[in-house]
Amino acid sequence: MNDELKTPSAMMPGEAVRRKERRGFASMSREKQREIASKGGRMAHLKGTAHEWTPEEARVAGRKGGMVSRGGRGRLISPLDAGEPASGAAS
Repeated sequence: MNDELKTPSAMMPGEAVRRKERRGFASMSREKQREIASKGGRMAHLKGTAHEWTPEEARVAGRKGGMVSRGGRGRLISPLDAGEPASGAAS
């Protein structure tokens, strides 16, 4: 039997779509995933291989995250930026 997944457009009439089985972490509950990941993090710290952020690294990462969440503009979009008239403006 062919184990390839087929898209509906590539199927013959009457063929069923096979769903891909979830394996590994994807098959576990969120709670179980979190428990396993937490154990790994604790062990990395005990072993001395965990990454610990310096204040400068944290600043840089926060700045990057802020730029991405604001569309790379580094600031929130105001009504003037979006081309909408400001409230209270005369028409």
